[in-house]
Amino acid sequence: MTTTDPFPGFHVQAGQAADGPYVVDITPERAGWGYSSLRVLELPPGGSHSLATGDSEWIVLPLSGGCTVIAEGEAFELHGRESVFSGVSDFVYLPRDSHAQIASGAGGRFALTGARCERRLPARYGPASAVPVELRGSGNCSRQVNNFAAAAPAGGGKSGGSFECDKLIAVEVLTPGGNWSSYPPHKHDQCRPGEESELEEIYYFEIAEAHGNEGIGYQRVSPSGHGRGTDVLAEVRSGDTVLIPDGWHGPSIAAPGHDMYYLNVMAGPEEERAWLICDHPDHAWIRSTWPDQSVDPRLPLYQAPDQAPDSAPAGDPR
Repeated sequence: MTTTDPFPGFHVQAGQAADGPYVVDITPERAGWGYSSLRVLELPPGGSHSLATGDSEWIVLPLSGGCTVIAEGEAFELHGRESVFSGVSDFVYLPRDSHAQIASGAGGRFALTGARCERRLPARYGPASAVPVELRGSGNCSRQVNNFAAAAPAGGGKSGGSFECDKLIAVEVLTPGGNWSSYPPHKHDQCRPGEESELEEIYYFEIAEAHGNEGIGYQRVSPSGHGRGTDVLAEVRSGDTVLIPDGWHGPSIAAPGHDMYYLNVMAGPEEERAWLICDHPDHAWIRSTWPDQSVDPRLPLYQAPDQAPDSAPAGDPR
């Protein structure tokens, strides 16, 4: 059934965001905000889908399987991957005011991360080998981040300028079972030049099964005193999303034995495409403990082709 009704809450369980051909369809209208979008498209073997980009820029990112994307008179072949837990994927950027065709001979699942924007940039291919892979935190706060469409962090770093977009910021985070990520809790719901960006955010989850059992994780968002007073304590499973218009978000907790993946999609009204965050003052101290601990030896779960993982900037909690 096709619906465009707004979501009743900030935790959207698998299936609740389905709309037409998409198993997940988060639009600004349904989320009640202005910029960020996420769609997840499932194609059977030999399946295809036509997409009008409208007033948004989009990245087509394989979650499982590969596909061909035809846009702006070019055909882009995406090799993709077996799953989000098996490797870094290549991707394609689609400009606003365009049309694209996505086709998959073997079938697969494809994320479309979107943001309303003004500039019309060219369609282009992002190779997996160019995706910066970083290891962040240490001990039981260790996690891996695939910065396929990250914005430049404060103070620079290798993730800055990894792929040009107008408004869209998107990364993948992998958290080994039993670890915490998106910690310390942080926010980006105010425009404070040089200190904090105003960004809406979507978390899309996939949790690894173990011993034939479905995986679970947990996500916390607490009110910051700004915006809509977002307050979430959710048990999340594969296919769930959490909408974050404002508030302190984190931790994201992976249950022991079940690795957690989440895709972050962010965009906002500010002219500069930047990800500037403010740590929760009650929990920022945790950073001072990280230099005395080793990074979880289970990481990286994988590396980009022909690339070693980088260490993250100290101020990056993702």
